[in-house]
Amino acid sequence: MKSEIKITGLRARSVNVPLEYPVKTAVGTVASSPLVLIDLLTDSGAAGNAYVFTYTPLALKPVRNMVEELAAVVTGMPLAPFVIDQALQSRFRLIGNTGLVRMATAGIDMAAWDALAKANGLPLVELLGGKARPLPAYDSHSMDGVDLGTRRAREASGSGFKAIKTKIGYATLEEDLSVIRAIRAAVGSDVQILVDYNQGLTVPEAIRRGRVLEQEGISWIEEPTLQHDYAGHASVRAALNIPVQMGENWFGPEEMAKAIAAGASDLCMPDLMKIGGVSGWLRGSALAEQAGLPMSSHIFQEFSAHLLAVTPTCHWLEKMDLAGPILEPVLTFKDGMAHFGQTPGAGIVWREDQVERFAV
Repeated sequence: MKSEIKITGLRARSVNVPLEYPVKTAVGTVASSPLVLIDLLTDSGAAGNAYVFTYTPLALKPVRNMVEELAAVVTGMPLAPFVIDQALQSRFRLIGNTGLVRMATAGIDMAAWDALAKANGLPLVELLGGKARPLPAYDSHSMDGVDLGTRRAREASGSGFKAIKTKIGYATLEEDLSVIRAIRAAVGSDVQILVDYNQGLTVPEAIRRGRVLEQEGISWIEEPTLQHDYAGHASVRAALNIPVQMGENWFGPEEMAKAIAAGASDLCMPDLMKIGGVSGWLRGSALAEQAGLPMSSHIFQEFSAHLLAVTPTCHWLEKMDLAGPILEPVLTFKDGMAHFGQTPGAGIVWREDQVERFAV
């Protein structure tokens, strides 16, 4: 490997990928998967690849434009993720490195780590000092109702998954219960059921429903109320015997630290993009270790597998395949475990014909 590799360019493309199942939640539906694809070029010949998920197609253009504008900042810099991260954080200190800015800078961070691993001929997990190993994964479902929810749960259980997440927060508690009980009847007592309210309840209502859900053998209750209400989450946590899960909406390790200080959750699940890419995840995993919080992932399953393998409090990998149609299947699932092998980098390999097909 060259003693110093430099970045020679940065490319961003946008796609809108169809989903097998729309992601329905208590607060809205994600009907497709809008992604900004990032290619970071270097003078070693190794290119770093990553994607970010913009939730709505309305955000594709501004995020892509932000990445393209940042090409002028990172081109010519050494391929040193820490140096790049510090430069980008400094650049946005006055306006705040959050929201769409964080998404763009995190994507560049992810691509930089991918390029560095490829330049060394290593899977990302080995560059970070770990080894590839099977990881426990749960199948992540939507607010599917009884019929579809039961069918998807039965398929997941039949494929070997030992945990399934379903989104709830229906108009009534009775509807929540009917879905959970139908899934339990379909998968039996050996499969864990995780529930996600997607911030859909007030604190009193979260406590009211949670006390009933305690009787259903639920393994966690995720984001029962507004994600920024750490005191509210702490109140829910104190009132219930179900572990409270949160973290997918923490923008940066600094927000994670505030939530931990407030006692907001029993578990944590940072989103790789929002927490700040690979660099932000590593800082977050140190916080989780010190607080004794089991740490799971939120989407970005390809990168997240490598990072969970070097996370001291590794818990669950979320299986939600947002980019599957445009990626080669480097990450696979068997018997409820994620397997990611020895491909150099994070395993992001574009299927260029499909990228072109779904280009925006």
